[in-house]
Amino acid sequence: MSDHPHHDFSDFPRIAAAVAAYRAGQPVLLLDDSDRENEADIVAAAENLSLDTMVKMIRDGSGIVCVCFLPDDVDALGLRQMVENNQSKNHTGFTVSIEAATGVTTGVSAADRLVTIESAMGALDGTAEIVSPGHIFPLRASRNGVLDRRGHTEGSIDIARLAGMRPAAVLCELMNPDGTMAGNAAIQTYAQRHDMPVLTIDELARYRMTLTPA
Repeated sequence: MSDHPHHDFSDFPRIAAAVAAYRAGQPVLLLDDSDRENEADIVAAAENLSLDTMVKMIRDGSGIVCVCFLPDDVDALGLRQMVENNQSKNHTGFTVSIEAATGVTTGVSAADRLVTIESAMGALDGTAEIVSPGHIFPLRASRNGVLDRRGHTEGSIDIARLAGMRPAAVLCELMNPDGTMAGNAAIQTYAQRHDMPVLTIDELARYRMTLTPA
């Protein structure tokens, strides 16, 4: 997939809305398949993540804030996988957790977690350092995105790539106020309340297929 913004989304208006949100530093609700987790994640580009979005993820999500990278970037950061034998149902690619090496206190606050995301991005450019363990959880994405694995990890990065941005994204699962996972009705209500685009991984996969040579 070409990492540039010159894509034709005329047949995929919801992808167009998600891409516009990413470029503006705004979050998107990304839904996976009903036969998988059947959940929505609050997702956003890593390179321009705002404190407001981080607060939303912690307040309205599970609190497990993850940053998603392609394999080459995970390797460049020197992050080993959390376990040698991944036995999780969906084989989510957790690495060891991270923290900014400087500029944070306990690492738990929204501001500290944002600094850690910024430091991880900076570490790829050699301008910052990260340490382990910490309070942000990196995820190793499949190289070919949702065409390899239909997960939120891959979908969140695919949106960034379609937006012509760095292939890195931040996500957190959306939850109901009572601690249960948000279902379809709650997801739509939340999206309307916060003027947040909604997109499915299936839509991303269908669009990606249009870019694949026959």
